[in-house]
Amino acid sequence: MKHLLRVLILSFISLTTFATVHQVNAGMFYYNPSSLTISLGDTVVWINDGGTHDVNANTNSVTGESFGNPESFNSSSTNVMGATMHTQVFNLAGTYEYDCSVGNHALQGMVGSITVEGGENGTVVEIIVNSPDHTILESAVILADLVDDLSGNGPFTVFAPTDAAFNALSAGALDALLDDENALTAVLLQHVHPGYVTADDLEEGMEVETLNEGILEVSVNGEVIMIDMSTVTFANIVADNGIVHVIDMVLLPSTDEQTVMDIIANSPIHTTLNQAITAANLQETLSGDGPFTVFAPADEAFDGLPPGTLDLILANQDELIDLLYNHVHSEEVYSEDLEDGMMVPTLNGTELEVSIDGMTVMINLATVIEADLPASNGVVHIIDKILLPEMGEVDTTVWSIIKASPIHTTLEAAIDAAGLGETLSGDGPYTVFAPTDDAFDALPEGAVDELLADIQLLTEILLHHVHADNALAEDLMDGMEIPTMNNDVLVVTIDGSSVMIDMASVIQADVVADNGVVHIIDMVLIPADPTSIEILFNNKDVEYLHTINLLGELVDRNSTDKIVIDIYSNGTSIKRYNLRQ
Repeated sequence: MKHLLRVLILSFISLTTFATVHQVNAGMFYYNPSSLTISLGDTVVWINDGGTHDVNANTNSVTGESFGNPESFNSSSTNVMGATMHTQVFNLAGTYEYDCSVGNHALQGMVGSITVEGGENGTVVEIIVNSPDHTILESAVILADLVDDLSGNGPFTVFAPTDAAFNALSAGALDALLDDENALTAVLLQHVHPGYVTADDLEEGMEVETLNEGILEVSVNGEVIMIDMSTVTFANIVADNGIVHVIDMVLLPSTDEQTVMDIIANSPIHTTLNQAITAANLQETLSGDGPFTVFAPADEAFDGLPPGTLDLILANQDELIDLLYNHVHSEEVYSEDLEDGMMVPTLNGTELEVSIDGMTVMINLATVIEADLPASNGVVHIIDKILLPEMGEVDTTVWSIIKASPIHTTLEAAIDAAGLGETLSGDGPYTVFAPTDDAFDALPEGAVDELLADIQLLTEILLHHVHADNALAEDLMDGMEIPTMNNDVLVVTIDGSSVMIDMASVIQADVVADNGVVHIIDMVLIPADPTSIEILFNNKDVEYLHTINLLGELVDRNSTDKIVIDIYSNGTSIKRYNLRQ
């Protein structure tokens, strides 16, 4: 980063503090001086001393061949004495030949040359190589064999994603990209424009062509410049053969010659989505006429699922198809068509809600991280989360919601073991705070097995998660006490958008059923008092004696130790898990 800042500062200095304006006078058959050596970023102004003349740095007026200059330019002719014929800023190093194309002036010796000496930055490749924040881009350019090409005369405008931008791709996607030279080359060339474009040249709505024959769309909001969905974090690092702008996201190429299925299959960040579509046998559907709008979750969106969830989804084709169809709209909708509050129907029969805040576009709870990848049969928008279908629209009871959920297999097994499925399928209404599989996995080792083996204790703990009425998220208030079906209470804590039930956080609220509502939580709720243990003893002669910790030391019955053991008069010992602490 320090080197990058140094390069940026030196580039700025070279363009401002030390930039020089040089004057060349033009008269009858002469430019004076006829040869000039300047520095990168300097300006040359041609002044007419008399007669009709121009400045031509395109095609040699004598031979008819191109001068082969690093950059071509020319002016209109003028016969006004003292007029400025042309002004040129030289941002590319090299030698420039030029002449006067009026009449036979060039043949009479009216020719000139300018040598532009490069700064210390070097070529666009050398800037990338010397930047500690672009090691992955450097490796990619080398692997794609583009070093010589991008070290040529140019000019090139390079939008250079940082290492952090590449690391934002899933690890598998980055490795797959680096292993596929054709795909890698296409991605890299999508970041290069065959011309010289400074930040000042970029305008709102401008389309920048790339060497991959793609288009990058420019968005300007105040001082923020975006290239597609990436933000320019450092601009105008001047090179001998072009200019580099640092960006915070990898730009993925797209082409409307591909179907939406082709775009997903060829994308290095959609390997999991491609796998899911293949497992659901939907490739042919998404390769059809369409049109389709696909909200395509990146690999990291799937990585955010609890462990094992993806395998469960892939194993159930009906659920998988429902999930995938929840990401597809049967019309072509580009970002410009989306409006705040708009509802987008899906092939799954559900609706997705659009939220727009400034330049941020959200589909339900997912953020659009790259929009408008056009296809021959529709358009693809890349999103950062999976769009889960509203389970309440498919299932009818809180019990069927839990059974259908791929992240509640332990809770399902517990309810089955306790024989509470029929209860939770009844009229209700019920509010169920449903701990995920991860929540059960967080219990001490062996706790789940012990619970499943002790139906009375298991039943009381499960009923501690159920309220015998409807309680939607909007009904919950800070400090509210919710009575449970085991005659205990749960305490609600609300802090901003965070909702907690006792010590558990609500991670998804309001999964609505016909007989109530399910709120997904991240911790198993344990009754506050050990009364759940007392019911194990029906013999009135059995009395509680004392409590010890795992070291065998006597502790208070309400000890804050995670695990304590209650000792009873008949010699029974009960291990207790104090999860409230």
